Amino acid sequence: MSGRPKRKSETMGKIDKAIELLEEVVNDRGVPRNVKSSIEESIKMIKGENESDNVKISTLISMLDDASSDPNLSFYARTKIWDTVSKLEGLNKQN
Repeated sequence: MSGRPKRKSETMGKIDKAIELLEEVVNDRGVPRNVKSSIEESIKMIKGENESDNVKISTLISMLDDASSDPNLSFYARTKIWDTVSKLEGLNKQN
C-alpha cells in the first residue's frame, strides 16, 4: 500500500517536469504562435482534473507530436518537444 502514493507522487513529479519543459518552449520567442497556443492548450489539459493520468499523457503526446511537425519550428524547440514526448512515453509505460 505504501508504494502506491509514492508512484502517484513520482508520476506528478514527472508531469510537473514535462510542464516546465513545455513552458520553456512557450517562452521561446522563436516558436510560432500556432505551436505556442497548441502547447498552452496541452498544459491546461494536463493540469485539469477531468481525465486519468494515462489519458492525459496519451493526449498530450499526440498533441505534441502534431506541434513538433510544424515546419517553422526551430530545431531547439523541436528537440525540447521531443524530449518531453520521450519522458511522457516513459511515464505512460509505467502506469
